[in-house]
Amino acid sequence: MNISFDGMNQWTATFATSDAVEGHVVKMTAGATVGACADGDSFCGVTAAKRAGDACAVQLAGVVTAPYTGTAPTVGYAKLSANGTGGVKASSTGREYLVLDIDPSANTVTFVL
Repeated sequence: MNISFDGMNQWTATFATSDAVEGHVVKMTAGATVGACADGDSFCGVTAAKRAGDACAVQLAGVVTAPYTGTAPTVGYAKLSANGTGGVKASSTGREYLVLDIDPSANTVTFVL
């Protein structure tokens, strides 16, 4: 199949940061500032690009693919939270996202922010 979700409704914003890593989920830590998530944290987006030192672009909307740990989330609406290592995990207390695809061989999940 030739199915692609790339670029769907994506938008990003620039934030200050000291510890965000490109490709990892992040949370708000202060005004106009994001940082790494601990296990179980809610997240606001995924770091799309990181400038050396103090700034990063965070994707806040659209379709993203992230690594997951633990039990695979279900397709459809599922609660996700940060897993503490830059990815996500299925959660009973996290925010609900629309999960579009799961790749169990790569341990990745594609969902709408």
